[in-house]
Amino acid sequence: MSVEKDNTESFVEDILLRISNTTESMSIDDRVNFLNKIRSGLQKLSPQKEPVDTVMWVRLDCIQANEYNPNAVAKPEMRLLYTSIKEDGYTMPIVCYDLGGGKYEIVDGFHRNRICREYKDIEERTHGYLPITIIDKPVVERMGSTVRHNRARGTHKISSMTNIVLDLIKSGWSDEDICKKIGMDREELFRFKQVSGLREAFANHEFSKSWEEFESKFDLDKTLGANKTVCSPKNK
Repeated sequence: MSVEKDNTESFVEDILLRISNTTESMSIDDRVNFLNKIRSGLQKLSPQKEPVDTVMWVRLDCIQANEYNPNAVAKPEMRLLYTSIKEDGYTMPIVCYDLGGGKYEIVDGFHRNRICREYKDIEERTHGYLPITIIDKPVVERMGSTVRHNRARGTHKISSMTNIVLDLIKSGWSDEDICKKIGMDREELFRFKQVSGLREAFANHEFSKSWEEFESKFDLDKTLGANKTVCSPKNK
């Protein structure tokens, strides 16, 4: 066992030495790309198939924001985030979706991305690169991922969350799907539908209570300015 361990350690040290010698004369960009390929190769061998198992470094100009992030961070928190990254470094990667062609869209980590873009000392320290992990999901599922990442922290913009709820409804998500996948209860979901003021938001609403009780509690007629029969269970 001891001999096998010694052989393994010697093998690893030999590989690391060869990598070091290979990258010694490379430019920063070539070195980053070379090491990314190694990380990607190691991921295929790893028993851990979680996105965080492989952190890649990608240039800032290859990463773009998404259009459905409802999270807002106040200026004091942004300054604190800058201080945290300045003092402790990037301890969490940016979660991205691979758009293809070497382009990536942010699912979570937009403000960590901003710090590197807006503070020259951070950009210089990372050589203009950001650490990312990659998830592979269709756009509607990515909306859910962004909301799930954000709901545990920060402040949501009601208007943005309302638009996300409407987009998910239009994409065919049921009330149960929305509540389960982005961590809402039914009353909260209803409130976002209510804020929208749009009849279409209630087109597929799942009524688990009697219509009279539901209508009495939320005063749906006043909310939508509509006739009761429009959204009654008989006309769903």
